[in-house]
Amino acid sequence: QVQLVESGGGLVQAGGSLRLSCAASGTILRINAMAWYRQAPGKQRELVAVITRDESTNYADFVKGRFAISSDNAKNTVYLQMSSLNPEDTAVYYCNADVRGWDLRDLDYWGQGTQVTVSS
Repeated sequence: QVQLVESGGGLVQAGGSLRLSCAASGTILRINAMAWYRQAPGKQRELVAVITRDESTNYADFVKGRFAISSDNAKNTVYLQMSSLNPEDTAVYYCNADVRGWDLRDLDYWGQGTQVTVSS
C-alpha cells in the first residue's frame, strides 16, 4: 500500500502565493510520475500539473507561468508552487502518484486533498 499526504493548503488573498507538498510512503519500488489535480465545487476534477521521474513537466494552460511543479525523488515528494493566485484557483487540490510497487505492478494513488481558497 501507498499513502500520499498533502500539506500547504489554506486561505490566501488574490495575487498571493502558496506552496503545496505531497509526500508518498509505503511499498514503493519506484515512482513513475506525480501530479496535482484540483476540483472546484460543482466541477469535475482537472489536471493541474504533472512531473515524471526524469523531471519532465506538463501544465494545464490555465496555470502556465503561474504554477511550478517540482519533485524530490529521494524523499518521494512533489511540490506545487502557486503564484499570482486568483479566486478561480479556489479548489481542493489532490496529489496523484503513479507508483511501481514491490510486486512490479504500476498503480495509481490519490491523496486526501487539501483546500486552497483564494479571496478577492
